[in-house]
Amino acid sequence: MRQLLFLLALPSSVALAQPVVSLPTPGTRTSGSTAADSLRPFGTQREQAMKQQQWLELRMERTLPALMRREGVDMWVVPMREYNEDPVFTAITSPTTFAARRRTIYVFFDRGAEGVERIALGGTSQGNVFKAVRSLKAVPAPAAGSRSNDRQAELWGDEQWSILKQVIEERKPKKIAVNTSRTFAFSDGLTSGERDGMLEALGPVWAAKVVPAEALAIDMIASRLPEEEAAFRELNRVAWEIIAEAFSNKVITPGVTKADDVVWWMRQRLSDLGLQTWFQPSVEIQRQFGSSELVGVNPTILPGDLLHCDFGITAMGLNTDTQHNGYVLRVGETEVPAGLTKLFGPSNRLQDITINELKPGRTGNEVLSASLKRMREEKIDGTLYSHPIGLHGHGAGALIGLWDYQDGVPGRGDHTIVPNMWYSIELQATMPLPEWNNQRVRSAQEEDVIIDAAGKVRWAFGRQSTFHVVR
Repeated sequence: MRQLLFLLALPSSVALAQPVVSLPTPGTRTSGSTAADSLRPFGTQREQAMKQQQWLELRMERTLPALMRREGVDMWVVPMREYNEDPVFTAITSPTTFAARRRTIYVFFDRGAEGVERIALGGTSQGNVFKAVRSLKAVPAPAAGSRSNDRQAELWGDEQWSILKQVIEERKPKKIAVNTSRTFAFSDGLTSGERDGMLEALGPVWAAKVVPAEALAIDMIASRLPEEEAAFRELNRVAWEIIAEAFSNKVITPGVTKADDVVWWMRQRLSDLGLQTWFQPSVEIQRQFGSSELVGVNPTILPGDLLHCDFGITAMGLNTDTQHNGYVLRVGETEVPAGLTKLFGPSNRLQDITINELKPGRTGNEVLSASLKRMREEKIDGTLYSHPIGLHGHGAGALIGLWDYQDGVPGRGDHTIVPNMWYSIELQATMPLPEWNNQRVRSAQEEDVIIDAAGKVRWAFGRQSTFHVVR
């Protein structure tokens, strides 16, 4: 019944595309260790890493050359040190590479018809994705009686800048792009120490060719592959399943269960499934005659409460972001009151408007302006604050508003939306509820969407249009 309740919220084409498989309750065990094992919804760690490695290779072959040529950049240099990695690190490295090695300098050089050459100075090949360059220097002979016969040591400190200069001089790039930006954190990964050391070593002639790689870095992180979409859909499906179970009598006993009990159940559920999250989930309550829109801190859940959660899953380097709503039936109620079911109307409509305006080639601020104009024309009282998602929860790319920036987001909203990226359509609509003496009630929703190569937008899994019900 739980599955049916939320499947009714999906378009029929989505609901039929892939049957929903129930996940086991926490603490239960199943045999076997295949990818279909429900305790491992995305397979073993090895299986997941193999998929991620394939995605990395495809990004390097397809995405990287296209972006470098779009930006007119023939060389991209990304230096970093261990535990102070550039934000682009996860977009260009293998799932088995957890950090930079001492100092690692990634160099990408466009050789035209020969493709983009990929070099890791001081790093590893990461499955032959990079040509690993491990320059060595001679060291003094060991002291008398020492067992060591190693007469070489790896160049990893400031000596590496001279190796970078040699690589540059051999290739003679017209532009040397680096990750510096005063607007986007995702493209500002070059630390001041690394920048100073690099420019000093390169000298004035090559330093004059250094340019910011702002859009290149952002879109390298933001761009997704068609091959990743099935995993993203499945991530969203699992998020829906966990929320549906959290907002049910399996987890909530009205009058007993507190909001934080549900939050920590969700966290534990992720752990039981071998998954992670990128933020602490939240559960909020709206209540008739409440002194404010949201009721207290960690309130006990009561009959008649409107429930709202914000929840995300992390797996295979990808992230989801979902906000759903639930209702706790009062004594004597067998279904959600008719007036409350209308709460989804304005927020669902604002989702439709936003998706219709979400088009590659537009900036985030242009989408925001066009969407809010239509929202006001239709007399919807709402707010729009959608964001890219993918390798990060609040991902790289154009922001479509912030809750407190409804006139546009300077800089971060001026970036251009590209094909093959994902968004979280996050928004809220507020309306007076006659059943609650016209108390203003908020319907906040968030669902992930995919923008495909042709620029068409579709739900990653679906969107909620009926409440999860606690009886």
